[in-house]
Amino acid sequence: MIRSMKHLALLAALAVPAALTAQDRWSVDVGAGAAFATQDLGDADLSTGVVFEGTLAYRLMPHLWVYGGWDWLHFQATNSFAGADVDFEETGYAYGLRFEHPLRAGSDAAFRLRAGGTYDHIEVESADGAVSVDSGHGIGWEVGAGLAVPLSDTWRLVPGVRYRALTRDIGVGAVTTEVDLTYVTIDLGVSRTF
Repeated sequence: MIRSMKHLALLAALAVPAALTAQDRWSVDVGAGAAFATQDLGDADLSTGVVFEGTLAYRLMPHLWVYGGWDWLHFQATNSFAGADVDFEETGYAYGLRFEHPLRAGSDAAFRLRAGGTYDHIEVESADGAVSVDSGHGIGWEVGAGLAVPLSDTWRLVPGVRYRALTRDIGVGAVTTEVDLTYVTIDLGVSRTF
């Protein structure tokens, strides 16, 4: 009996480090921010936009994560190729790799770098909110940088900045316009690890 208790204690002691390293493998990030177009969308001069994003990430190695998520972006334009007083929305999916490293040895705060793709579409909405045009989904790309500032053992504040680009064709009536939606976002969010 004592011998089997020693074996059980030894197995438990060996299992504890494995369980500890398995913790905090996942993170869920939710954030919102402001978006600033870096060029006109066709002939549309876009106002400052708003963005919302949620991502789920899995830690592959100590500092490398793979992420995937959903995002929504909203810009307004008073005049554009699609008419007057229309809204442009980009929605879809983001995916890629995130590098996260402590700011200094022993620090819980970290800097983040991310790079990946998007699979988004652009919708044109009239002033009453009706979707008049949908570009269909297509591949874009993004890069970003930010910080992860601990609030507790599992919660972190995650401010950041991203650059995103998407090229799509938008057909209004018989005219099709190729547009490049490029913008910078300034985001503030929270992250929960588990």
